[in-house]
Amino acid sequence: MKTSESRETVEAKDVRGKGYPFHITQEEDRELRLKAARAVPAAVIDQASFFDEYVQQLMIPPVVMDMVRKAENMRLAPWEVAAMRKHLAPAEAPGTEVGLLRKILQYKAADDKTHPPYIRVACTGSSQYDYLALEDGHVQSLPEGNDVGSPVVLEIWPAQHYSPIHSHGDTTGIVFCLAGQLDVMLYDSLDWNARKLGLITLSPGQCAWLSKDTYAVHRVYCPLNGGEGTTGPGFMNSTEEFGASFHVYLNEDETPMMPHDHHHREHHSRNAFDFIDEQTQEKGKFKTHSDLSWSVLRRVLAETEIT
Repeated sequence: MKTSESRETVEAKDVRGKGYPFHITQEEDRELRLKAARAVPAAVIDQASFFDEYVQQLMIPPVVMDMVRKAENMRLAPWEVAAMRKHLAPAEAPGTEVGLLRKILQYKAADDKTHPPYIRVACTGSSQYDYLALEDGHVQSLPEGNDVGSPVVLEIWPAQHYSPIHSHGDTTGIVFCLAGQLDVMLYDSLDWNARKLGLITLSPGQCAWLSKDTYAVHRVYCPLNGGEGTTGPGFMNSTEEFGASFHVYLNEDETPMMPHDHHHREHHSRNAFDFIDEQTQEKGKFKTHSDLSWSVLRRVLAETEIT
């Protein structure tokens, strides 16, 4: 899957140099990318071009490859990407209206200043900020259902925004890039000082994966041009650039081809993930509320005028 947009990434020296989000130097960046490229099983799922790439991907669990096959034709239409950019754009002047997605980012930034916000879009059920679309007149009704633990989510990553280091517990899943570009740092455990296993970059059509025993802990970052300022806690970008990814997370009892822990604990399911607080560097727990429902977002995008 290819995309027509080509966006400038920020120079590594501007976003690395031991700064946020990965706290590594340029040399460490290169070493971690080489490490990821040699990893067995492969950290990135893509069309293999060489024998060694095929062997690396051969070691990926079949249930993961099945999820990838079902997602390989997923894409955002050009009009959806353009409409998302319009709703992510900053205000043209102080006090002027912003789009729905920028408004949600502002709400989330005010609520949590530990890291730049991103948006979780649930593909099932209802979500926390659906009501904003109703208040703004985008929709006439809202979806019903639970807003926690959707097995399938679309995540929208504004340029230079990132997630905390977090674990997906005992779930098995994929992170499939739909638009833009994403960097994913892999860790061997959930700890601020955890050993870094490798750094990968996902372009549209490429996929990262995880299971409870492999690549379960990571941090996601969009390296595109975020405008003025340096990323970190309290940062909000000033461009419309973004990356987007399609995520699937299955609990142990939903993956019959994976070994099960019969002492499965609820907090290791997709309903809650553990993370490392950016300020205290201590473990916390994130209940997986979503910010917006796909049924609402798609209606908003469909009515957005693209100029």
